[in-house]
Parts: sequence; structure tokens; C-alpha cells
Amino acid sequence: MGKQYGFRVNAARCTGCKTCEMACRDAYQLGETPSFRRVCEASGGTWMQEGAAWHHQVFTYYLSIACNHCDDPVCQQVCPSGAMRKQDDGFVVLDSHQCIGCGSCAFACPYKAPSYSRVLRVMRKCDGCRARVEEGRVPLCVEACPMRALEFGEIDEIRGRHGSQCDVAPLPPGSYTRPNIVITSHRHGCPSDTAQCVLANGKEI
Repeated sequence: MGKQYGFRVNAARCTGCKTCEMACRDAYQLGETPSFRRVCEASGGTWMQEGAAWHHQVFTYYLSIACNHCDDPVCQQVCPSGAMRKQDDGFVVLDSHQCIGCGSCAFACPYKAPSYSRVLRVMRKCDGCRARVEEGRVPLCVEACPMRALEFGEIDEIRGRHGSQCDVAPLPPGSYTRPNIVITSHRHGCPSDTAQCVLANGKEI
């Protein structure tokens, strides 16, 4: 494999506006299919009483997550038809002509990147806007973000600038699939293996 592209998410900048989601939905005409990119809301903290007063340490932060084009893509490993493939540029892509819509990839992916289309009766997922990248452009979600909270490029270069942190709640530990994502944590960011933080909008995503 040659290049490996990846994303950086700056949780300190993300406001949860979902512009990235809408840009992707509009461009790919997803209709009833769940968004390829989804904004997770993480929250935690408690209220404490001190005498007659109450004080809180409640917090929330957002992570914009899509397919992370992992080095060990479990979606590819469990796909019975061979429809899921990791390409030479590092993108994990889905061949809709080979897909049988069984959903094995969606059950296996810890990031829930693949989604079932009831209209097409196959799975669909983020391909990193591969066609745009081949033209020298960035993915739509990155271009649309008003806060510039998303960055795209060769993952080694991104890690060279921003480190390799990816174990941030509510995401699973990166050791599971070795995702090609870097997360710049929010000041209240929690590690993946903590119980101090939960996914607040699970039904939404």
C-alpha cells in the first residue's frame, strides 16, 4: 500500500453544528440512509451540594466521526461477499455490486460507519470523497466545516503535526482497528475506557 489518508478532528473547535453531516447528505443524496459522517455528543459531570447552594461540573463536547479507513478494517474481515476492500491509497471502499446487504460490516464496525439502504438494499459508507481527493480537493465535510474543526491529508503528516491521539470517549480504543484518525481533545475530553463520559445522542446517530 502506498499512501494512507486520514482525518483530524479538533474537538476543541467543533460546536456540534452538523454542517459536515448536511454537506455529505446533500452531495450524496442519502435520503433515508443514515449519514456517512455523524456528530457524537459526549457528556458527563455531576452536581454537588455545598450548604444551601448547588454547584455543577457538567460538560459536553462533540466529535465528528465517519469511516476511519482503519489499518485493520474489521468490516473487510467479516464481509462474506468480498465487497469491502482496502485500496492502495488507504481508503476502505464498498463495491455496491458485490454487496449482499447482510449488515455484517455494520455489526462489526466499532464506529458504525456502514449503514443499510432500504431503497438500494445494500450497505453504504463514507469513501473519503475519493473522487474529489483524486482531483486534488479535500472531502466535502472538511470543506464545509465553518469552524475548521476537520482536517484531511496523509495520516503520517497529520500525526507529525498533531500527535496520534485517538482514544477519546465515547469512541472505542484505537487498538481495536487502528483507525486513521487523530483527535485533538476538548478540555473536558475523556479517555475511551472511562465511565465518566457517555454518548448523549445515541438514538440520533
